Amino acid sequence: MADNLDRPTIVIGVTPSAATDSARLQPLLNGIEEEQIPFSTAEIQVTDVVSRAYQAALSSRLSVGIAYEQQRYVVHYKNLPEQAPLFDVTLAAPADLRKLGANAARLVKGIPFKPLS
Repeated sequence: MADNLDRPTIVIGVTPSAATDSARLQPLLNGIEEEQIPFSTAEIQVTDVVSRAYQAALSSRLSVGIAYEQQRYVVHYKNLPEQAPLFDVTLAAPADLRKLGANAARLVKGIPFKPLS
């Protein structure tokens, strides 16, 4: 049986202090789940949110990583330059977070993104 580390997932890079943010992330996670793509979290010891998202993408077997800092969310793809993420947005509305999560999953699926407000 394959180890969970080998399971293809979108990786959400978190800092040690962000381990209790699951309620805040729920809309984002719901958007990923709606598109039926699995996700996992990984503690990544990088302070810059863009670099953390890039490292998450490099560690993802699906090549997609997400990181966040306060209300700034970054979605990165491993084939992009480190300082050029796909999405680097400031969001607070749960509906927009849900769309961002869906867009990360849609990147994996290769289908058009949902517009963000």
